[in-house]
Amino acid sequence: MTRPLALTLGEPAGIGPDITLAAWCRRDELNLPAFYMLADPDLLARRARALGLDVPIRVVAPEDAGAAFADALPVVALDERVSAEPGSPDASSAPAAISSIRRAVADVFAHRAHAVVTNPIAKAVLYRGGFAEPGHTEFLARLAQEHTGRSVHPVMMLWSPELAVVPVTIHLAVRDVPQRLTRDLIVETGRIVARDLRDRFGIGQPRLALAGLNPHAGEAGALGDEDETVVAPAVAQLRREGILARGPLPADTMFHAAARKTYDCAICMYHDQALIPIKTIAFEDAVNVTLGLPFIRTSPDHGTAFDIAGTGKANPSSLVAALRLAARMAATPPS
Repeated sequence: MTRPLALTLGEPAGIGPDITLAAWCRRDELNLPAFYMLADPDLLARRARALGLDVPIRVVAPEDAGAAFADALPVVALDERVSAEPGSPDASSAPAAISSIRRAVADVFAHRAHAVVTNPIAKAVLYRGGFAEPGHTEFLARLAQEHTGRSVHPVMMLWSPELAVVPVTIHLAVRDVPQRLTRDLIVETGRIVARDLRDRFGIGQPRLALAGLNPHAGEAGALGDEDETVVAPAVAQLRREGILARGPLPADTMFHAAARKTYDCAICMYHDQALIPIKTIAFEDAVNVTLGLPFIRTSPDHGTAFDIAGTGKANPSSLVAALRLAARMAATPPS
């Protein structure tokens, strides 16, 4: 039997439990891959009752999750009990959320799970619990280093069937982007994207389109010289390495339907340049994929949505897409 996917708890007071329960209820209709959740089983039972869902919860070992999935939601029990109510995170949230991520990664390295799918976390809650990393991705990179002894360069990709985007710089003030954007950073990002599109998405020769930093890609230096001095040399280096890269391209003409057909991934220079188009085109079913890790990790492309947790209003579409993409990536033989 194919190994299941390891799904993390995320922030227990958010919509992670809601969308997990909703996705399992539609497992047959959507032909979902088998997964198990690393969670407090009592929390899930309480949330199912609150949502009026008839979801049997079965506590299992990871290797038994696939066999249980058809009849019950498989749960690998955490040692941490969770008392948080929907919309109201408390002191029990952080240890359980952190433990869930750590154990999911360990299960993949131990070949008990095929991939990690993460539910949304609330970073402010984790910080109060002593979380030392800036966010989810950095924590996953540290866990990878703990398991392998090698440092990694994680790259965030937002993927949908219509568009895939990668921001080279992520959570920075716009004023800080030019100082942090370097030729080496762009080249390393492009290498990782090309490699993982080939090895995990089965694209033989990935086509990368690199956006310019400035309007009109700098207008030949009239609107800033970064595109000529930083982005263009990075594109040239990627091409010398045999990667099908082009740019810098004016970002305002990269995302219409005809343009999207000419590349497999748009590499953008800052956060909103990448995320605005994909969240406009694929708001409900975009998936956050971390490239550059020695394991597969996907996640819904939304937050904890405390305001609707426990109400039944949460849409599981992005989690469903994340589960499907993780299974697809795990099953893709390297090119």
